[in-house]
Amino acid sequence: MTFFATNSVVPESLLEGDPKELARALVACRPVDAAEVLNRLDGDAAAHVLQAMPTPAAIQILNEAHLDQPAGLVERLPVDLASAILASLHSDRRADIFRELTKRTQRLLLPRLASPIGETLEHLLRYPPQSAGGLMTIDFVSVPADWTVEQTLKHVHDAGRSRETVYTVCIVDPQTKQLIKVCGLWRLVTGDPKASIASVAWPYDPIAVPPLTDREEVARLLSKYNLLAVPVVAEDGHVLGIVTVDDVIDAIIAEGTEDVQKLGGVEALDEPYMKIDFFTLIRKRAGWLCALFLSEMLTASAMQYYQTELEKAIVLTLFIPLIMSSGGNSGSQATSLIIRSLALREIGLKDWWRIAARELPAGLVLGAILGVIGIVRIALWQKAGFYDYGGYWPLIALTVGLALTAIVTFGSLTGSMLPFILKKLGFDPATASAPFVATLVDVTGLVIYFTVAYVVLRGTLL
Repeated sequence: MTFFATNSVVPESLLEGDPKELARALVACRPVDAAEVLNRLDGDAAAHVLQAMPTPAAIQILNEAHLDQPAGLVERLPVDLASAILASLHSDRRADIFRELTKRTQRLLLPRLASPIGETLEHLLRYPPQSAGGLMTIDFVSVPADWTVEQTLKHVHDAGRSRETVYTVCIVDPQTKQLIKVCGLWRLVTGDPKASIASVAWPYDPIAVPPLTDREEVARLLSKYNLLAVPVVAEDGHVLGIVTVDDVIDAIIAEGTEDVQKLGGVEALDEPYMKIDFFTLIRKRAGWLCALFLSEMLTASAMQYYQTELEKAIVLTLFIPLIMSSGGNSGSQATSLIIRSLALREIGLKDWWRIAARELPAGLVLGAILGVIGIVRIALWQKAGFYDYGGYWPLIALTVGLALTAIVTFGSLTGSMLPFILKKLGFDPATASAPFVATLVDVTGLVIYFTVAYVVLRGTLL
């Protein structure tokens, strides 16, 4: 029978029925599908369903990265069940969940974990969650370099069930235990059983990272070299663990979500939108909105400064929204392009001058295009009789055209340089969000607009 993915893997009626019935239904589902069903329940109901499941099934579901708020579910489980589940999770998943537990729950559960598991957990918790050490699992396959392919395959068969992945085998020096090679499972399967494991491994030096490597760099290496896992090694060359491609994908999705939220002028959300409580949502959004509002007050100050010019040539106010939005849009475009290029390591801090050299002429061309469109629009409206801009309408059209060219150029250059400045200062470039750039360009755009108007219209309207 072919399985076709649907939005619901269990009848809707079960979601509000007996938790035991829902638990029995979810046991027959894929763990990731079961996790998505639990995401639709409130915390207490989901915990009751997990409690009604066989422990192995509950473990599989809690191992799924798609499960929302796993720490909250563990908090609601009986202590004995919670400790049993935690002890059986993948080491990296166990650390991720334990890190989110309250201090009280951590103190309750840690003594109930077996000594080796507790020591490993404390070791993993030392690393930042966004680093290679925070993502790595210690459940990997490692063999001495003097083993044969046959010995290694037997070891994979015997120990594989307790490992998170067996697709990548770390080969270490028999004496020093330092990493010397990495071998893919397919090379083992297709290799001569009597040959040494080192002879069938990739001939290149292994791709490995220190534990404090940022997860974005780990993702870049996995993508560049088409790897399923990257070993994490200590300074002495000993293997601490491996970061698997599935863990990196989950981490990068979270990173991308955070960056998109920041680009929208929102503090990064720690929970799914529908799960976050109302007051937390307000708190996450209000800070940026207030900061942007206070910044926009400078726009009012700029207009007050040019009040006399506006009174003399009230027609200039008609084009203020056009001028401000064009500068903000160009700045937002440039910011988005540069932030993405920085994230993909296509450019670095040293390339700022090359970016400026590209954005300056690009801004001039884009601004000139919009300027010409603005001039044509004013001329058409004047000639067609849609609006009378007065006897000096050619000068007004020239003012709008020149102002658009200057403001779009300034917006493109400013939007492209802000991510570099923030990265240099140690901040996340995504903080140079589109609303922030737009606000900055709005204020400076008005100054540019009225300066151009004063130069062009002096002696006529001004």
